[in-house]
Amino acid sequence: MSSIAVIGLGAMGRPIARNLHQAGHKVTVWNRSPEPAQALDAEGLRVAGRIEDIWDSGVVFSMLADDQAVTETFLDSGLLDPAPADSVHVNLATVSPSLARRAAEAHAEHGVGYLAAPVFGRVAVAEAGNLNVLTAGAPALIERVQPFFDAIGTRTWNLGEQPEQANVVKILGNYRVACAIQSLGEATGIAEQVGVDSVQLVDLLSTTLFPGTIYTSYGALIAEHRYQPAGFTTRLGGKDVHLALDTAQEGGLTLPFGEVLRTALDQAIAQCHGDDDWASIAELQRPTRA
Repeated sequence: MSSIAVIGLGAMGRPIARNLHQAGHKVTVWNRSPEPAQALDAEGLRVAGRIEDIWDSGVVFSMLADDQAVTETFLDSGLLDPAPADSVHVNLATVSPSLARRAAEAHAEHGVGYLAAPVFGRVAVAEAGNLNVLTAGAPALIERVQPFFDAIGTRTWNLGEQPEQANVVKILGNYRVACAIQSLGEATGIAEQVGVDSVQLVDLLSTTLFPGTIYTSYGALIAEHRYQPAGFTTRLGGKDVHLALDTAQEGGLTLPFGEVLRTALDQAIAQCHGDDDWASIAELQRPTRA
């Protein structure tokens, strides 16, 4: 039985912890608010008494919201100080390349291994243990934690030896999802104006010109105006599009359609869709339903 700790028990962190436990690993959990950890305690997972206790497991997975959360939890808090030199921190969050570089440097200074491993897959995919894991970092560290990746996903994509490489790919993937959502919203809004049934439209598009889970799943949410419960919120989507724009700018490139997406996501948040699924940006194309 291998030991692992999971920090951050939100919509994605909880099923990841459960799947690790169900795979036979000894799982310790910690969360800033105690209720999610207590729920997992009732299922047989161990709750850390203090956040510092996570290092007892040797390997730590964290699923935190953004750069700020990772910085506050790991980099500015002194949490790395008590970590044994052979520990590994696997950051599952979608963070900026600059934060990934800073985190890698800070962990190296403390003798702690650091991997980036953001994932593709919504909550239902995480619950089924079918995530795609995008990882980058030292090959020996990836090999060490591969059994844990196998417990939460169907495939691990090794994208390089610099952690930020995985984060850039994740940001680009989410950017492409946002592009698909926006185009679906535009098409659906126009079709509805002339009386076309949006459910039929999505079925047509997703089974002919644009087959695949993105058009099928998000198209269904848009056609049915179904944005709760949110698999991925508009607020988080806005964060990721901003990260894509910043990443492009850092490399001297531009994302012209990214500016359209930034405006749409910011508008949707301003119209109280921040905690809805990010498919809700389609409602901006439906002025009579907004």
